[in-house]
Amino acid sequence: MKKNPLGRTGIEVSELCLGTMTFGNQTPPEEAFAQMDRALEAGINFFDTAEMYPVNPVKAETVGRTEEIIGDWIVASGRRKEFVLATKHTGTSKLVRDEAPISSETIPGAIEASLKRLKTDVIDLYQFHWPNRGSFHFRQNWRYDPSGQDRATTVQHMADALGALGREVERGTIRAFGLSNDSAWGTAMWLRMAEEVGGPRVASIQNEYSLMCRLADTDLAELMVNEQVGMLPYSPLAAGLLTGKYQNGAVPEGSRMALNGNLGGRKSDRAFPAVEAYLQVAREFGLDPVHMALAWSARRPFVASSIFGATTLAQLEHLLGAVDVVLGEELLERLDAVHREHPMPY
Repeated sequence: MKKNPLGRTGIEVSELCLGTMTFGNQTPPEEAFAQMDRALEAGINFFDTAEMYPVNPVKAETVGRTEEIIGDWIVASGRRKEFVLATKHTGTSKLVRDEAPISSETIPGAIEASLKRLKTDVIDLYQFHWPNRGSFHFRQNWRYDPSGQDRATTVQHMADALGALGREVERGTIRAFGLSNDSAWGTAMWLRMAEEVGGPRVASIQNEYSLMCRLADTDLAELMVNEQVGMLPYSPLAAGLLTGKYQNGAVPEGSRMALNGNLGGRKSDRAFPAVEAYLQVAREFGLDPVHMALAWSARRPFVASSIFGATTLAQLEHLLGAVDVVLGEELLERLDAVHREHPMPY
């Protein structure tokens, strides 16, 4: 499997990353163990998790359970040295640390707790799940207004957090730092502050990105390419919409839509015609739509690794077929044409 650099860290990651947000909820531990073993066998060397997982839904009583499952597998398998491990520090949330924002005070404790659950000595990529100042992601791009931000507060927070992260790098508890659900300005400021005050340079940004959600294609793409910040797309299949399994009103039992209804705001009247247009492209080129969508997200010039999740081992096996897809210029032009016809359908 193709490997890509993770920013300027010297770490190389596979073009596909195993996401684990269903481990401990939709995916029981034994199935999660089998997925991690199979991913390594397939050449995937990158696993992504978060302290607040599992999701669908997120519950206070299950926060941290996914990391615990991964930790149990690490001990049972003895394969920790074979993969790059990423996790995340939750932003303000009623379910984690009583809504405390990310700060130099919360970072050491959050890292220690993740290390304990993961049963490892080091986290390869430590990410901030979403910024304290708010985010355009999670369907907030339609209404989010940054005019209420206080720049001085944000800059001081970045300086303090980078100091805390730098101390963790020195202690050997983390190797690299990444963002998630952040913006071009936010990423640029983190890069600037790392130069000014020290601390780890941003290596990656994990944002939603798919054929259905291409917010990153403009200013953020230019920043990532020029500053060597690797994108880690999440929801490359648009929460399952691009598989086609929800077309014509279908809601498969045990699916994400069956659990949370509107797919986190992605279900809309405009989404399904857009999906049909992409399914038609896949048919025209004789491709599995799952493979087409996942390969497209992984091969964008600013992407380091595309994060996919699988509820079952059978789904994982199916998704691995994306590795063999060849994205020709004619196909890419057709996909861009559909995007122009159906821009940001949710």
